[in-house]
Amino acid sequence: MAQQSFFSFSILLLFLHCTNAQSPAASPVQAPPVAPVQAPPAPPAQSPSGVQVAASPGPLDVVKILGKASHFSVFVRLLKATQVDTELFLQLNNTNNGATIFAPSDGAFSGLKVGTLNSLSDGDKIELVKFHILPTFISTSQFQTVSNPVRTLAGAGNRFALNVTTGGNLVNITTGLTNTTISGTVYTDSRVAIYQVDRVLLPLDMFTPKLPAQAPSPAVALAPEKPKKAPIVESPTVPKDLSGAVSSFVQNNWALLAAGTVSAMLSS
Repeated sequence: MAQQSFFSFSILLLFLHCTNAQSPAASPVQAPPVAPVQAPPAPPAQSPSGVQVAASPGPLDVVKILGKASHFSVFVRLLKATQVDTELFLQLNNTNNGATIFAPSDGAFSGLKVGTLNSLSDGDKIELVKFHILPTFISTSQFQTVSNPVRTLAGAGNRFALNVTTGGNLVNITTGLTNTTISGTVYTDSRVAIYQVDRVLLPLDMFTPKLPAQAPSPAVALAPEKPKKAPIVESPTVPKDLSGAVSSFVQNNWALLAAGTVSAMLSS
């Protein structure tokens, strides 16, 4: 009986020990979640040649692009003064139209005759700036197929004739007064291409000296016409035989008259 009680007590102790061993352990304290660190936005990528290429679509500001290039300060001032920069911004960001810009460098403007820009009216400055901008996007390879004269924002026709031709890797530009080539690509994406030119593109009509208007020459006084002589009307020629008969008739009448006179005297 004592052995059976001891055995039961041993089983009870073993059961209590196993119950304590299988009790759940305290769960470990979890650290608060850490927010992922975002990398700063990448600047516009540059091609190996130094050309700025837009990394993602966004507002395009030609003035800022040229400002980063640092050697187009005169052209930037003209864009702002003529408000063509605002027109370009609206065109590139609010429409589906692209643009191609021939940007003269500061060295190009220094090659102009002193006082050239100051001699232009406000309207001429606007036309000069727009003459450097095409209203469509044209890549360097597409210049091989353009139709001349190409249309600019200033207009087309003889007044603003701009011709572009290619030869090998060169893109040649001529206006009739300016002959130059594209010396580099400043910026390009799917909407706008900015090319550097080292001479200012001068429209032929704007910079060709105008000849002064000539006054009409005075009318040459015409000499009075000489009075025409009245035609001389010749009397008809009397035939010789008729003249002889007349003479004989006159002589006979005189003889009869004389005879009558004598007869009258005698009868009295």
